[in-house]
Parts: sequence; C-alpha cells; structure tokens
Amino acid sequence: MDLVTVNALSYEDFVETFGNVVEKCPIVAAAVWSNRPFVSVTELDDAIGRFIDALPDSGKEGILRCHPDLAGRDLQGGTLTRESQEEQAGAGMDRLDATEASRMSQLNEDYKRRFGFPFVICARMNDKATVLLRLTERLKNEAAKERALGIQEVKKICRLRLHSLLQADTLNKL
Repeated sequence: MDLVTVNALSYEDFVETFGNVVEKCPIVAAAVWSNRPFVSVTELDDAIGRFIDALPDSGKEGILRCHPDLAGRDLQGGTLTRESQEEQAGAGMDRLDATEASRMSQLNEDYKRRFGFPFVICARMNDKATVLLRLTERLKNEAAKERALGIQEVKKICRLRLHSLLQADTLNKL
C-alpha cells in the first residue's frame, strides 16, 4: 500500500488497516485519520506519537495494558493478535525452555504487580535473552520512568508495524 492509497482510505478502512499498529488500540488510528493527507510514513508515525504523548498518564497506562504478557497465556493459548504472534515468535518467546518460561512468568507477574501494566518491549528488536535481561533490569525502575520507557517501546512497535503495512518502495521514497 502506498501513501496515495492510505490518504484515500475511508475512515472505516483506515481504522481497519491501522487499528492494531498500537496493540488493540484502534482509537489511535481513529484519532489520527483526520490528520490526512500524510506526506510520508514518518508524518503518519509522528501523528500517532503526538496523539500518544498528549494522553494523560492514565491513558498511556491504558495503552500499555492492551499489550499481552511476553511468552504469556495468550501466546500459549494462540490468542495473540497476528502481529504479536509474529513478533514474539521472532524473538524466540515461543521457544523458551521450562526454566526460561518459569522465570518469564514470575518476572511478568512481579512487573504487573509493581507497575499495574504488563512489561512492553519491542520484541522485533530483541531476542529472548535480551527480553529477560531488560525485564529484570526494568523491574528496578520507578513507575514514571517505566511508563515512559514502555511508551517508547510502544512507539517502536508502532513504527515497525507501519513499515510492514506499507510497501518497501514507498519507504524508499521518504
């Protein structure tokens, strides 16, 4: 899909197409639709980022809560979104041994108990060892810092998902 097509999409088609670039948050796509026409993928990505940044802390935490646990029950049960399934598999989260799976489960629970939302990291930019390391490290953060880091990771995920949806030749023109 190129930007001419993106800019011509009806509201409904735009939300259908881009509704999961931020995990299970079609409201983000709905909100940025009115910013069309976009002259570049970067402009679309920036519009999404501005919308997220303008949210109060409770809204940012809501976005974080829409993300599944890494290597959690949704992965095991096959109920992840297609995008999350591919991203977690790419990071090796579907191939944890018993010790790694137990550790990941405990760390996920500790993290949610401490911060009130799941640990979010761009799985496409990490492997399972790095995910486990970052989860362990980030458990030590203060809540405000962790919320900000989580939102930075959401934006990375969003950017990669946007680029996956749009043709490579469009990206090369930017």
